[in-house]
Amino acid sequence: MITNQQSMILSPYMEIYNLVVPKDNLLRQIEELVDFSFVYEELKNNYCLDNGRNAINPIRMFKYLLLKSIFDLSDVDVVERSKYDMSFKYFLQMAPEEAAIEPSSLTKFRKLRLKDLNLLDLLIQQTVEIAIEKEIIKSKAIIVDATHTKSRYNQKTPKEILMERAKKLRKSVYKIDESIKNKFPAKTTTEALEDEISYCHKLISVIEKEGSISEFPKVKEQLNFLKETIIDDIEQLRISQDQDARIGHKSADSSFFGYKTHLAMSEERIITAATITTGEKTDGKQLQTLIEKSIAAGMKIDTVIGDTAYSEKDNIMYSKKNEIQLVSKLHPLVAQGKRSKSEEFEFNKDAGMYVCKSGHMAVRKARTGKKEKDRNQKTTYYFDIEKCKRCPIKEGCYIEGAATKTYNVSIKSLEHAEQATFQESDDFREKSKQRYKIEAKNSELKHRHGLDVAESSGLIGMEIQGALAIFTVNLKRILKLSD
Repeated sequence: MITNQQSMILSPYMEIYNLVVPKDNLLRQIEELVDFSFVYEELKNNYCLDNGRNAINPIRMFKYLLLKSIFDLSDVDVVERSKYDMSFKYFLQMAPEEAAIEPSSLTKFRKLRLKDLNLLDLLIQQTVEIAIEKEIIKSKAIIVDATHTKSRYNQKTPKEILMERAKKLRKSVYKIDESIKNKFPAKTTTEALEDEISYCHKLISVIEKEGSISEFPKVKEQLNFLKETIIDDIEQLRISQDQDARIGHKSADSSFFGYKTHLAMSEERIITAATITTGEKTDGKQLQTLIEKSIAAGMKIDTVIGDTAYSEKDNIMYSKKNEIQLVSKLHPLVAQGKRSKSEEFEFNKDAGMYVCKSGHMAVRKARTGKKEKDRNQKTTYYFDIEKCKRCPIKEGCYIEGAATKTYNVSIKSLEHAEQATFQESDDFREKSKQRYKIEAKNSELKHRHGLDVAESSGLIGMEIQGALAIFTVNLKRILKLSD
């Protein structure tokens, strides 16, 4: 059962917050900036309103997740800090003497209450509305880009995942007292996941019995991450790897296993829209969605700034139809003419190669056909035939017994004359200079707010993580520009 009780619990000790949480404290500023009642309104239908035990207020649960994002903490560590950090207690609207929640409640909240909520659009829209209300967003241009997030499981076996986390825990202990090595259990010699789980439990038990060592922050952090992996993700570990994550390509020679967050940002560095996809999706296909989401959030757009990934023909036509300047250089290959099965093969501008819908990239390319005024020539992309033979979705794509798998694109060099002319103008060059801003924003999301690696498995978990990280950086930016 849920009740709409959003005020602080009465306590004779409430005045302490005015003494120990200063007005310039980040959490006090966020609490004063945002009306979090929207969380209750969005989630109330996911609770029983008149039956059962009282549930923890969803606003408080949401704020716990927000604290995880702001300070890049595990479930256990954010709850632990809420027991003694008065700024956390103030932000969570707890009485100073009030007990904290159980960390496992956060897992249940994510899985049961947030799974059907479009949290990404909801949180971005809330911050954009605040920015517009405070007249922070004045520009009519958005900058677009994508950043990748590695899967938590990174294509490793369950045993390898646990071995790696246990190793990090042991290393953190050795830095304090290497002699404890003699008390650790013997490492497993089998390939059985159950044996590795048993080893991890024993390792945790030994370290926790050494009370003083387990309380060192670096040790405690690794200890909590190992526990969280075993408790929260045991089912996923048995599946072996993140089933939603896909291979994406940063260049012809480098790849990652995970997801992509596609962003639109105003020139004031407020993120106005985002989509989160699996790693193999190309950036250009998300442009129209990012524009429409930004407009829905309240933005007025006359210019879009991006790299060459966004200069494909459909985007140029869409921008022209909607009277939007597309400041995106043409890529020599993206600007090509007709090609078959365009929905099955997407161009990766970083690698200069096409990628099939399974995420496999062509291994080489060649110009083929007769050189008769370039009219009959094509660029042929060759795929790894051994991967095609084993592909689970090869039906209709790979012909059994075929010696090669290729994809052809006809060459038409003058297809985008207007865009080619525009990109040579001074106006184009001047507006292109704004693109660096979004690269700095990507770095902030990844390195300060944990978007470098997925916290959990699955696309839904990635969307929740991305939503909270974007909400955090937008609030921080609004506060900075409001000073």
